[in-house]
Amino acid sequence: MKAILLGAGAGGGFPQWNSAAPGCARARSGDPAALPRTQCSLAVSADGESWVLLNASPDIRAQIEATAALRPRRAPRHSPVSAVVLAGAEVDAIAGLLTLREGHAFALYAPLPVLRVLAANPIFNVLSPARVPRRALGGCTELCGADGTALGLRVQAFAVPGKVPLFAECPGQDPGLSDDSSVGLRVTDARGRALVFVPGCAAVTPDLLERMAGADCVLFDGTLWRDDEMVRAGISAKTGARMGHLSLDGPGGTLALLRPLQAARRVLVHINNSNPVLLADSPEAAAARAAGWEIGRDGMEIDL
Repeated sequence: MKAILLGAGAGGGFPQWNSAAPGCARARSGDPAALPRTQCSLAVSADGESWVLLNASPDIRAQIEATAALRPRRAPRHSPVSAVVLAGAEVDAIAGLLTLREGHAFALYAPLPVLRVLAANPIFNVLSPARVPRRALGGCTELCGADGTALGLRVQAFAVPGKVPLFAECPGQDPGLSDDSSVGLRVTDARGRALVFVPGCAAVTPDLLERMAGADCVLFDGTLWRDDEMVRAGISAKTGARMGHLSLDGPGGTLALLRPLQAARRVLVHINNSNPVLLADSPEAAAARAAGWEIGRDGMEIDL
């Protein structure tokens, strides 16, 4: 199995378009220790020819153009993208679908709640069901292209503690945690190689640990370093917990809770522009690396 991390950033990317914070300023200046990141998406393939996108970020067009393996290979039109799998219905996971509307046939897989969100919003009808069949994820699903051709990969979706999409919240109310708003994805190939993709997670549960056990690579939610970092920076009144994201630092954070995790590669993804791990020369980035985690970056290649 091959994987390419198309985007490692959280919503807004890095630098965020309206942020003048020090980290974003460093990224804009071309500082090599503050590499830009687009919004989180991953491409996986069993053969290096047909590719599956995990989430379709708003930056998907730029991500495809930046990735040679995903570019058209023959005239007049072509794409090696054979399927898209959605892990949630947040804007930064589904907005890129609108970019993929140019008549290319691919299969769209998602949990039923996510398919309902798409069905309820007629703008997604620009993806004609005749070319882009929508298929519900359930149990262990063998991925196939729009024409039914097997892609050599299986996906198991599993519930991850999280929040409903921001646009689905009732104003002024904390909806609390939900077990059906977002999922983690475990992708396996014919050799039994396994990759786990969890771009959003509000809590580490025994079930989640079991789902990640034995994976060759885990790409996990690295949104915030500390729960109140955006509050301290004066850019939001919301903590990470309120947004449905577990922070990295502290005794109840990801680095501590996932210390026993056995995986050849552990990669942080969906990293918010406020998170100091995006700065390669920061103490926080050093601490994450010392704990066995790679800081996800756009274009990172993973061979399993």
